[in-house]
Amino acid sequence: MKESAIAEQRTLFGHPTGLYTLFFAEMWERFSYYGMRALLLLYMLKGFLGYGDKDANAVYGAYTALVYMTPFFGGMIADKLLGARASVIIGGLLMAAGHLLMTLEQDLPFFTALGLLIAGNGFFKPNISTIVGSLYPEGSPKRDSGFTIFYIGINLGAAMAPLLCGYVGETYGWHYGFGLATIGMLLGVAIFVAPTILTQILILLAAGVSAYGLLFFNAGDVFSVVSNIFVAVALVISAGAAFFALGRGGLPKDVGLPPNPSAFKGNLVKVLLGTFFVIPIFVVLVSGFSVIPGVGEQVTLLPHSVVEPLESSDSPILKGLAEFVNEASRPAGLVLILAGLGATIYLVREAFRMEKVARERMFVVFILTFFSLLFWAFFEQSGSSVNNFTDRNIDRVVETSKVTQAQVGTTVQLDLDVNASDSDGSDKAYYMSQEFLGHVNGSAVFKKQVDDAIRAVEGAKDESKQMDPADLDKLIKKVNDYPTVTMTTLNYLRANAKRDDATPADKKVEWTFVEENKGKIGLGGSEIPASVFQAVNPIYIMIFGLVFTFLWGWMGSRGFEPSTPVKFAFGLIQLGFGFAMLYFGAQTSVDGMVASYWLLLMYLLLTTGELCLSPVGLSMVTKLSPKRLVSTVMGSWFLATAFSQFLAAIIAQFANVSEGSDNFVPNPIDSVNIYGDVYQMIAIMAVASGVFCLLLSPILKKWMHMDVPHKDDE
Repeated sequence: MKESAIAEQRTLFGHPTGLYTLFFAEMWERFSYYGMRALLLLYMLKGFLGYGDKDANAVYGAYTALVYMTPFFGGMIADKLLGARASVIIGGLLMAAGHLLMTLEQDLPFFTALGLLIAGNGFFKPNISTIVGSLYPEGSPKRDSGFTIFYIGINLGAAMAPLLCGYVGETYGWHYGFGLATIGMLLGVAIFVAPTILTQILILLAAGVSAYGLLFFNAGDVFSVVSNIFVAVALVISAGAAFFALGRGGLPKDVGLPPNPSAFKGNLVKVLLGTFFVIPIFVVLVSGFSVIPGVGEQVTLLPHSVVEPLESSDSPILKGLAEFVNEASRPAGLVLILAGLGATIYLVREAFRMEKVARERMFVVFILTFFSLLFWAFFEQSGSSVNNFTDRNIDRVVETSKVTQAQVGTTVQLDLDVNASDSDGSDKAYYMSQEFLGHVNGSAVFKKQVDDAIRAVEGAKDESKQMDPADLDKLIKKVNDYPTVTMTTLNYLRANAKRDDATPADKKVEWTFVEENKGKIGLGGSEIPASVFQAVNPIYIMIFGLVFTFLWGWMGSRGFEPSTPVKFAFGLIQLGFGFAMLYFGAQTSVDGMVASYWLLLMYLLLTTGELCLSPVGLSMVTKLSPKRLVSTVMGSWFLATAFSQFLAAIIAQFANVSEGSDNFVPNPIDSVNIYGDVYQMIAIMAVASGVFCLLLSPILKKWMHMDVPHKDDE
């Protein structure tokens, strides 16, 4: 986009009107991505796949690593062949197809969906961010705040996703949640390509329907209601601002055009053919070869005997090395490492060909990208181990009363479907919520009901997924020999109640209150689905994003805004303090259950850390990268995030609590310190990394050469 065209753009609140189109296109893309992500791990653990922690974390890590690896190649394709605009459209359509396939409960469609999402994200993610940067003239003081506004759009979508996709998927059925993600992705593409007037209509209509859905679909507790109302109001206000902005003009037509328009059609055919050739490769990689006939399970390229001595070591360092080797020997891990080496060699070679100022700027990009890699490796526990921790160890029930002495010895029928309570005349106080975990049931028939539920759920699975009869008997004995109710027990009972052919008897269980239950089991109120808590971080982003935008602008106007490296250091230190909150929560838990305010404090500190690093990092890449390589360097930024996901998967393996081949999950009191110890380690490492970055910041600030303009041939 030419400088003269940039200068002629209409603005709203000092920002180009095209920013508001990109705001909503990215918002709906993130809605679809985070909607699927909110459900993915829980779906693999509780859905038709029936994975344990280790396998689920491995697939989740492979998927998130590959989904952030492909933007490097998508950036190169945009820079050299298609341009950013066409790349965004291709990526959006591929992701929409992937979300749609997630609604099918079969192995091949499931992993094909992940393959489509991996490829689509590669085209979409780096290029829409690059388009945002291209709307601002070089040296514009508005660029950082523009990226922060764009980042608020990302997080508005991320906030809606668990509140709608997560809640609907966990409550009504997985396929409904994935279906909503499909609709969101199609909306994002439509908003990006439609004429301005149609874009305005789509933005308003989608905002209205979504706001209604947020008010209608929620758990009914104060937290859920307030969160949903806040997001609904933010969505409506944003839609109104975008409608008004686009009345002044939409996204400029000459933004994101191909570098060689005359060769575009030929290049498009080549890229599409290549894409459909590599998608099956992504499917095989993300599944760990399990979709190949005759394999049936995830494989590692190194035999277990090679890493077994490291795994059995008493040294935490050697155990960590064992996990690294295990993950690196998975097909996806090996490909990621090779891609990372290739990208690093390419960019370092390009950097050394540049003159001094451009070369030192690239060195700053490399170093801060490394610190970003560390940040996201820790942060991304929120989608894996923290998600499981929330499901298993965070007290998510807002009860109205506790079991009293008068109730000891009485027998009640507990509803397993929260939606059945009240609607069928039953008492909502007697819903079998998370509160019953870790407690004794005095009923003589309860074990038989658990036995029937496990057999029914396993029997309803595809034949290839069913447990061996001997293993099934062992699992039932293990569950029923356990003195208290476990998460495995609760999961099977709820899954049985949700079966299409479930009888009224399947939807209730008998509970006899005993002395041990008195004052401990909460009754009534509501249980917040674990996936809904993933909305906390993006809600905080929306609240504090504008605060940080104002803060950086206010400090900049007075000449004491922190440099980008200092902001990165502050981000890492706050991240460390955030995970310290979960460690303290684990130390103060009651019967293994941690008060939810510790989780809210953790997300608050992760959010303020993220605002110091992520939008600032996106802006930094567009400011310091040579113009001819900006999409490629943006892709390398996301490739580093892929390595973060790779490291995050390794860290998450230290937080595995499911035992044995039957994936049995023990009581909260037995798992809480496993998680707590991992989060203590993360806290220490994050703070130490932040301090080191702070020490480097004077050198990095000097190398940024902010007073020297870019040359046209860079």
